[in-house]
Amino acid sequence: MRIGIVGAGILGLAVARQMARAGAEVTVLEKEPRIAAHQTGHNSGVVHAGIYYQPGSLKATLCREGMAMLREYCAEHGLPYDEVGKLVVASTRAELPGLHRIAERARENGVPGIAELDAIGLREVEPHAVGVAAVHSPHTAITDFSAVARRLAADLAEAGGSVRLSRPVLAIKQTADDVAVAAGPERLTFDRLISCAGLGTDQVADLARAGGDVRIVPFRGEYYRLADPARGLVRGLIYPVPDPRYPFLGVHLTRRIDGEVLVGPNAVPALALEGYSWASASLRDLRRIVAWPGARRMAAEHWRTGLREVYGSLAKRAFVAAARRYVPELAPADLVRTQGGVRAQAVARDGRLLDDFVIDVRGRIVLVRNAPSPAATSSLAIARHIALTVPLTS
Repeated sequence: MRIGIVGAGILGLAVARQMARAGAEVTVLEKEPRIAAHQTGHNSGVVHAGIYYQPGSLKATLCREGMAMLREYCAEHGLPYDEVGKLVVASTRAELPGLHRIAERARENGVPGIAELDAIGLREVEPHAVGVAAVHSPHTAITDFSAVARRLAADLAEAGGSVRLSRPVLAIKQTADDVAVAAGPERLTFDRLISCAGLGTDQVADLARAGGDVRIVPFRGEYYRLADPARGLVRGLIYPVPDPRYPFLGVHLTRRIDGEVLVGPNAVPALALEGYSWASASLRDLRRIVAWPGARRMAAEHWRTGLREVYGSLAKRAFVAAARRYVPELAPADLVRTQGGVRAQAVARDGRLLDDFVIDVRGRIVLVRNAPSPAATSSLAIARHIALTVPLTS
């Protein structure tokens, strides 16, 4: 069975490894000259425990399964994995109902060790944090997802598969018998093609003539890092109670596996699919984004929130204020601008921001249409899930 995978991020590599271990001949096509170049390589490194997600959803199920599989995988291969724990903090009493709902949802999802803490209890976990109450998830962890991706690529090679870099997919033709792909200078034929293209999802879908009712709208997530000695003010992960209208979690404080502490991200509409800064605008990408009715409907409904996010992007004091809400000892000089990322967020035709994973099967082609956070956490479980939908026979 010849299987092509589009995209050498952590999800594409996890799917490739899963298929190769099942006996398929696997080729990964990546347009960049390196693996993990986009969402995987710009990830904060949080291994989510599954506390937020709608019980019974793919996100909830695959996050819990994926976390367990990832913890085992990291232990097996000597990869970094540290259960630093997460606090979701209510800073006002008005946020308490939302906080209680998170605790209830976490328990429904089978997240172990969940505890509801008062103001004193949360300071026992994070001595420099403040709030009226918190939910503590002690098994939320951090890792290096780029290192995990490199190990997955090594596993793939050991199983006889290959990753072909600098191979942008230029054309796809599906027949009853196979899928022909033009990738850079190569012409390849597969029995199945699986797209894990992230920010390039729509381009691959268009080449495959697989229209649909969702499209990718990019959101840039910007970060600051804490300078020394302010890093010592944060032990693990400190999150706000999220706005249930959005699939974003709000500006939070995240200890990384390398010892850095990040503050962010916001969620700014990006001006290009790979728009890592305000300067990286693309008229071509903007035309594609604006042409999607869902993007226009989303903007019409949520423009006030969008303006606040843009203000936060341009004004450092907005980030400082967000961080000081939970760690008031922080000063403006403690925050230093650092690398951000771009989230591939699927938006439906009616303007809804899709929260769950979306996997679309079109004959011999499988399209991962929406795989935002916690896709990195869930990658091994998503790969197993996709393998069950792709028969390894012609």
